Amino acid sequence: MRSTLLRMLAALVCVLAACADVMPVKDFNLEKVAGKWYMVGFATNAQWFVNHKATMKMGTAFLTPTDVEDLDLSYSNLNTDGSCWRMTHLAKKTDTPGRFTFHSQTWNNDNDMRIVDVVYDEYALVHTIKTKNGVSEVLNKLYSRTPDTSAVLQEKFSQFSLETGVLAENIVMLPKNGECPDA
Repeated sequence: MRSTLLRMLAALVCVLAACADVMPVKDFNLEKVAGKWYMVGFATNAQWFVNHKATMKMGTAFLTPTDVEDLDLSYSNLNTDGSCWRMTHLAKKTDTPGRFTFHSQTWNNDNDMRIVDVVYDEYALVHTIKTKNGVSEVLNKLYSRTPDTSAVLQEKFSQFSLETGVLAENIVMLPKNGECPDA
């Protein structure tokens, strides 16, 4: 128990130091990031994830730019009973291209989201700092245009997540899953 607590404390210190330096990709193009993505990788030390990571599966995300250069985020995930879990957020642009902020009504937290690496027709690496009641946690996601990713890309995601303070056991490549029908 004590070693786990110390590891979590060390990870938190790393997160606080590393997150301040994580910047969005240079020359971010909002229009090119639009469209359907598969959420293939997920990494966070958040307790809810630690408790549920074994049952999580791949989902989809639709990123849609708005007329004022904000980003509409629509997520869906097919549940084992055939029902669909859905969530949407309107991420507001900031003065830094590739960086967006939003408040989640579902989780009651503030989110600072940065698209830190992207090849628009292949993958996007998204780093989000989630803050609730003064406590911040890192969430990294790996999006892909297809349900399959290369070992090189998976390693890149894992390495980035480690560098931002996520413990190795909390970096997951999500198993494939069916898709929700269009709503």
